[in-house]
Amino acid sequence: MPHVRANGLQICYETFGNPSNPALLLIMGLGAQLVHWPDAFCEALAAGGYHVIRFDNRDIGLSEKLDHLGKPDLMRSGLLYTLRLPQKAGYRLDDMAEDAVALLDALKIKTAHVVGLSMGGMIAQVLGIRHASRVRSLTLIMTSSGNPWLKKPSLRVQMRMMSKPKARDRESLLQFGMNTWRMIGSPGYPSPEPELREYVGRALDRNIHPQGLARQMVAIMASGSRVKQLSRIKAPTLIIHGDKDPLVPVPAAHDLKKHIPEAQLEIIHGMGHDLPSALLPKLSHLILHHAKHAERSHGRKPGTPAGRSAARA
Repeated sequence: MPHVRANGLQICYETFGNPSNPALLLIMGLGAQLVHWPDAFCEALAAGGYHVIRFDNRDIGLSEKLDHLGKPDLMRSGLLYTLRLPQKAGYRLDDMAEDAVALLDALKIKTAHVVGLSMGGMIAQVLGIRHASRVRSLTLIMTSSGNPWLKKPSLRVQMRMMSKPKARDRESLLQFGMNTWRMIGSPGYPSPEPELREYVGRALDRNIHPQGLARQMVAIMASGSRVKQLSRIKAPTLIIHGDKDPLVPVPAAHDLKKHIPEAQLEIIHGMGHDLPSALLPKLSHLILHHAKHAERSHGRKPGTPAGRSAARA
């Protein structure tokens, strides 16, 4: 897969569709790699008339690792976060948003529709706040404003996200990952065993980097709340959330809608904190409809190549 130098780091990325079409940037969540965006999902978005870009965030996948920053103390960071006390971090979500902008720069893309999932949705919010001119539309999936007063996941789920597999052989890591996805996944759309095994195994065989995941987790906690800044988002915004999400409970979606001007909210019944194959057609349809509506609001026919002032420079 290709790499580019972006914000001083080597960032791994992959594209789908015609480069002359409007750009659609996918930003993945905590510890997740670009392959966690299912190929079929990316292909559906590309078939809808968009140049789709997915990439590995810093510290994860095949993008550059920042091990020189050291291994964070997650228990200490979690305590400081719970007590709402400031903490140091090797980097924050703002830095990860700058990575995304620099990736667009490296690919000579002026503006893009931005789709962020979980932590990726937090990064997408920062893009909408700090780089409004680069964002044609926002889609925020299963994510949060960082509001400290929101409902937290259960202690069981929190402990699972902080735990480690007891053994490091491939099968143990595979079973640990599958059990984690079963815990946070969609009860209304459970993934078949072979499909889940392939999904977890693909990422496992591509790269694992626990320290990077830990640093990303601290970046989320250290970045704090975006509530007071969300009113600065001007891009048309769609919020998608599952009513059965155990990791980011659904009140987070209502909180985002409350604070982002004219945001639209789509609650999906039975959906948890994953992208089950049974929901991919619905999700891609929602995103394409939202992006095309944003294109129409800019006075250009949806799915046609952008001009100098549109999706590509």
